[in-house]
Amino acid sequence: QVQLVESGGGLVQPGGSLRLSCATSRSMNTIYAMGWYRQAPGKQRVLVAEIFSGGSTNYADSAKGRFTISRDNAKNTVYLQMNSLKPQDTAVYYCKLTARGNFIAYWGQGTQVTVSS
Repeated sequence: QVQLVESGGGLVQPGGSLRLSCATSRSMNTIYAMGWYRQAPGKQRVLVAEIFSGGSTNYADSAKGRFTISRDNAKNTVYLQMNSLKPQDTAVYYCKLTARGNFIAYWGQGTQVTVSS
């Protein structure tokens, strides 16, 4: 059983910042990749950013230059630093873990991010 615990969502004004955290019970050396996805009302869940076991990262165009994904291997935690937030960033943000070897994916419960004045 893989646990993913997300935190850090909330209400922020346009132009503000938030940092999301995703802590896993799984050790980083068993993980192929971890990422953040988001789902706005009535829309599909889409990739925001991901980080691979070797440290490489991948960002959606909408996140480039504003969001940064990082990890703390000692804490088995991945972060998403979100700056210059826009109302269109409003969504439920989900953490995804892809296991090394079998590539099975696990999802967190989601955390709401609302950008509004």
